Amino acid sequence: MAELTDIRETVRDKYAAAARAAATPDSAGCCGSASLACSPADATGAFGGSLYGESVTGELPQAALDASLGCGVPTAVAELAEGETVLDLGSGAGADVLISARRVGPTGRAIGLDMTDEMLELARANAAAAGLENVEFRKGYLEQMPLPDASVDVVISNCVINLSGDKPAVLREAARVLRPGGRFAVSDVIADPDMDEQTRADMAAWTGCVAGALTEAEFRAALSAAGLEQVEIRETHRVHEHAAAAIIRARKPAAG
Repeated sequence: MAELTDIRETVRDKYAAAARAAATPDSAGCCGSASLACSPADATGAFGGSLYGESVTGELPQAALDASLGCGVPTAVAELAEGETVLDLGSGAGADVLISARRVGPTGRAIGLDMTDEMLELARANAAAAGLENVEFRKGYLEQMPLPDASVDVVISNCVINLSGDKPAVLREAARVLRPGGRFAVSDVIADPDMDEQTRADMAAWTGCVAGALTEAEFRAALSAAGLEQVEIRETHRVHEHAAAAIIRARKPAAG
């Protein structure tokens, strides 16, 4: 438990700094600032708001993009539909929540879950600026989601699950809150099987989504152990000498 707490505090500090930077005029944001670099790959565009592309970024407040530390665009593969309820794990400044809210429409709902007060404040401000009312942000941990069983249709996340010190717990919680037949669609970092122990042990790299990453085989096993099926893992781009960003999808078995 002490290790989990240490990891949480390290991640919280970095993401709070990113939120403050994004909320400050003329700030380059976390991934655009040399003093707040998120990982060795940031300068290459492997992380951050630039991954969203102009077709999506035009719909979002700039502060939501400036504070993005993600490694992909999970909403691009989540196949969201009108009326669905979407949960974004580690929602940060709210970029993926706002995109989801537009796609599920006024009869749907987008919920963001984050443990960082600064990010929650920024996300709520971004939602207000976007004029979206089908949005909610909750404070909580991924390992103990403050949602009822079988309450969401889709779980998304953008390069956050690997930051947890107890990833199997996160995946079990994701399976718990999904409705039967619900979908799991996240962007995350997958470690190469030969990632060296020094990289894995480097606490500073946790907030760059590298040190805490599972291998593809480990992620598949953890998803299956959580009760999810139809697992699909597809690499999108390299983010580190020993790791790659990937789209990870799975489904909760339908009732009966």
